[in-house]
Amino acid sequence: MKILLDENIDIRMKYLFPMEYEIYTVKDMGWNGVKNGRILQLIAENNFDYWIVVDKNIPYQQNLKTLPCVIIIMNLLKNTLISIRPLMPELLLILKQPLLEKVIVINSK
Repeated sequence: MKILLDENIDIRMKYLFPMEYEIYTVKDMGWNGVKNGRILQLIAENNFDYWIVVDKNIPYQQNLKTLPCVIIIMNLLKNTLISIRPLMPELLLILKQPLLEKVIVINSK
């Protein structure tokens, strides 16, 4: 399973995943500063399964019917590793399930 972490997410989040996941950051891919529409094209070209973001506006900016992957939006009060860590159990559970939705929101506790 190939997952992309958006550039606004603390890059240390990638170390919170078990080894079975292939985790990349936008920075790892050299895509810093690339607009969301182009990121989605690159996601398709590079066969990513999930894109994890904190940008709550993506569902309103993109055509959800043509998304090349599942987008998981982390709805955080603060975009810090301390805020992300409590969401990991729910995120890992989502990644293990077959999904019908193209956009999933995980709310901070």
